[in-house]
Amino acid sequence: MKPVFPYPTLLGDVLCEVVSVSVDGKPLPYSKVSATERVVALHQTGRTAWEEAVLDLKATLPEDELAEGPWQDVTCLAVLTEKATNARTVTRLHPSRDGSRTGSITLSRPCHLRRATLTVLVVATVDGVEGRLVGSPEENWYVDLQEATPVRQREIEIVEVDFRDGPHEWLRPFKEAPWIVETAGDMPTVYLNTTAVEGLMEVLGSRGGSPAERMLREVTASQIAQDAWTAMFHTAAADLDTDEDGTPVMPTGWRESVLRTMLPDVLPGRQLTDALFEIRERRTKGFGWSELQTGIQYAAGRRAQIGKKLTHAVRTVDRAERSTD
Repeated sequence: MKPVFPYPTLLGDVLCEVVSVSVDGKPLPYSKVSATERVVALHQTGRTAWEEAVLDLKATLPEDELAEGPWQDVTCLAVLTEKATNARTVTRLHPSRDGSRTGSITLSRPCHLRRATLTVLVVATVDGVEGRLVGSPEENWYVDLQEATPVRQREIEIVEVDFRDGPHEWLRPFKEAPWIVETAGDMPTVYLNTTAVEGLMEVLGSRGGSPAERMLREVTASQIAQDAWTAMFHTAAADLDTDEDGTPVMPTGWRESVLRTMLPDVLPGRQLTDALFEIRERRTKGFGWSELQTGIQYAAGRRAQIGKKLTHAVRTVDRAERSTD
């Protein structure tokens, strides 16, 4: 969903395509570039110590709309960014014979750490104001330096560790908690405490077991999932940036996925841009944020299938009681 601007913007689609990739001058195998997932995977490229990757790009703009609209000095820019390092690279794409815009952008390995975001921005002069953003793709590309397979969605990492005597000192104050969700990094992590509840790790890690064990495993997994969804939503909502006009900008990576998934339940009936604006207003100005917690809890519970798992658990207990009568 594109943000709303107080000036005319493009209605037609802006498309971005990674045509080819080379690493230190050597072509990257096609298996490392997924047009469907919009991901380039640079890990295990065959070169352990590479310096730069060059991405050849092709952007398609609604040229008929641009020709008839109120936009002058239209420029198409490719932008490569990564929040973890504050890296930002911008290059201009030039018109080609087929009407598309083409060019290359370079990712310098020392400037990046994990996963960079690649997008295309169409800027123009509007109402006498230069450099206004008038169009961008609905979905960005990602350039992943730590993945060997070009997969867009990244799963939550699960780590089993002893909170009390384990290697992570920051977990020791939570030694009585069965699990902790950490969302400050590039990928959310659920830390399972191996010593808080005796036998819990065995139950969670098993596949079979008695009906009671299966019921406990399902309900516990759903509770962990609900806590994870809740924590991820709060982190994603806290990381909202704004553009020059103060309009909230959708974050990238897993934060984008969480917001797009949960906002329709947190603020039902709102367009995505309006929901982002209201979320940021409530957080920054301090009104209505507490009232929003019910919606967040409901949305997280839906994703974790709490209702379904509890229904199954109640039926399992009921059947067990009937069998003993």
